[in-house]
Amino acid sequence: MLKRIQAVAQWFFLRMEAVGNRVFGERLNPMYYLGATSYWMFWIVVASGLYVYAFYETGVDKTYASMEALTHGQWWAGGIMRSIHRYASDAMVLTMLLHMIRHFAFDRYRSFRAFSWVSGVIVLWLVYASGVNGFMLPWDKLAQFVVVATTEWLDALPVFRGMLTRNFITPEAITDRLFSLLSFLHIGIPLVVMLALWIHTQRVPRASQMPPRRLAYGLLVMLLAIALVKPVVSQAPADFGSVPVTLSFDWFYLLVYPLIYSWDPLKLWVLCGGLTVLLIAMPWLPPKRSGRGQVYHLTAHPGRQGAPVRPGETLLDAGLRASIPLPYECRSGGCGVCKATLIGGQVEMSGYQPSALSEDERQAGRILLCVACALSDVEFEYEPDAAARGTVVGTYEARVERLERLAHDVMLLALRLPEGQRIEFEAGQYLSIILDDGSRRSYSFTTPSDATDLVELHVRLMPGGRFTTHVFETMKLGDTVKFEGPLGSFVLHEPSDKPLIFVAGATGFAPVKALLEQAFRMGIERPLYLYWGVRRPRDLYLTELPGEWARAHPNFHFVPVLSEPAPEDGWSGRTGLVHEAILHDFPNLSGFSVYACGSVRMVQAAQPAFIAQGLHEDACYSDAFVPSARPSASSAASTF
Repeated sequence: MLKRIQAVAQWFFLRMEAVGNRVFGERLNPMYYLGATSYWMFWIVVASGLYVYAFYETGVDKTYASMEALTHGQWWAGGIMRSIHRYASDAMVLTMLLHMIRHFAFDRYRSFRAFSWVSGVIVLWLVYASGVNGFMLPWDKLAQFVVVATTEWLDALPVFRGMLTRNFITPEAITDRLFSLLSFLHIGIPLVVMLALWIHTQRVPRASQMPPRRLAYGLLVMLLAIALVKPVVSQAPADFGSVPVTLSFDWFYLLVYPLIYSWDPLKLWVLCGGLTVLLIAMPWLPPKRSGRGQVYHLTAHPGRQGAPVRPGETLLDAGLRASIPLPYECRSGGCGVCKATLIGGQVEMSGYQPSALSEDERQAGRILLCVACALSDVEFEYEPDAAARGTVVGTYEARVERLERLAHDVMLLALRLPEGQRIEFEAGQYLSIILDDGSRRSYSFTTPSDATDLVELHVRLMPGGRFTTHVFETMKLGDTVKFEGPLGSFVLHEPSDKPLIFVAGATGFAPVKALLEQAFRMGIERPLYLYWGVRRPRDLYLTELPGEWARAHPNFHFVPVLSEPAPEDGWSGRTGLVHEAILHDFPNLSGFSVYACGSVRMVQAAQPAFIAQGLHEDACYSDAFVPSARPSASSAASTF
């Protein structure tokens, strides 16, 4: 039954969010910022309330008159502030309720989130208490009803037994002390709310307490417009010689008040108390999510940063909790800023918009960190500047313009876009070739950052590989190739004052070539080292290019390393594993930045060794070749 209710609620929120995307756009959709909007409404309530309180007078004969003077005597300021105060309070209740229902709908209130859920229930009741108290202050007919109904409801409890209501039997029983008490409560309860809100967000890493600035300003303008169109005014003054018959009501805060008189007040207490207990107990009620009791581990690239992932925790929250600078915006699966590429492991995703992650992207191994929960240890690649650059990945159709064999197993594939069309990329990024069945094969751009209509790729022949075999055996000039890009974040992190070491394994040379040429273009004069590891000399394709770089740039140094040279090769240079050559040449790497691209085995062996020898984790940038059986995260992914 619970799952059915959640399914209906999910359908509702996804449809509402889709409508919001069309109206406001993914970055300004109010449905993605319900919690932050509640915070924003709270601060508007506080600011407007302070202004109103400056003119509020406490006393039997003063309170109503002071509110009238504020509302009508200075309608252009006090009247608007009073209206904004009221409407922002209502908006806070609405957004808080929607915020809680959304977390319930997508089952994000269990496990470690139980703390935020329970504290959120407490915050909600405190806000209700503060709001109901606020309706007592103007001392009009509605205030009279709320005061009397509240005391009669409280008197239904055995602890009071009618003691409170007797204070309102006659007008003479009401003194100035009542208004001082009401004012004290209306200041004290919001202070407790402020503390409760702070506690509420402690378990949420980098919890947003403010919606995007444009959305915040838009909401403020909306409140101002409503205040001008339908200003809040007092009803007739309170008169305890009569009973209010007709009232202008507020259903946001006073929803249960009619039940006090149409139902047994004690039963209403049981209902509200039972609902509160149910809400607090919900994180521990069945059915519990299966397979969510284990703590997994995530590894994020670039930098091979790691963090534990608690049961039910999203990869985004786990990464942020570990201070990994993951990009994000809405945190609700709507904007796509936190899109990443899964390298290894399994995740579960739900509650996101197809516009943020298409089915093709999901099949290609793309995930949204804000809605992805680990089902095993997970490794992924994110783009550090995705929020700044945007997340639009284009799809292109190009024609084969050039096929040139660079080595016995490496082909240069040049693709020309249609006239008038260009792709803009950064050196080190990659594109994904889209095959007929929708599967992807990823290859790096081999040239510096550019906006161009000609793309050059280095394709290495893999035994039995579908695409690579096609390139080497059947592809012809003029054939059409479909691809998407640019993708990846294996780019130069400049400015910096550190010498740069580039490590390439096999066709990992492709993105490294682009990075080095970008460094030359930028005029970097710091030492630049290229260590290129292959098996035999014949695998060093384009060997003349590093020599040209060395002659043109005195700060560049090239070290080829062979792991399996044959006697007939006559090789007299460095041998062994490429990363071990670097460790030998640089006993202390603390002052360097390293860019490594090659096989998973090479990267996994090199990174810990470099860090152990002094390289700072933030100065280690890497990409790994990934077999096509798993989604690729490499900007140099030489897949089958």
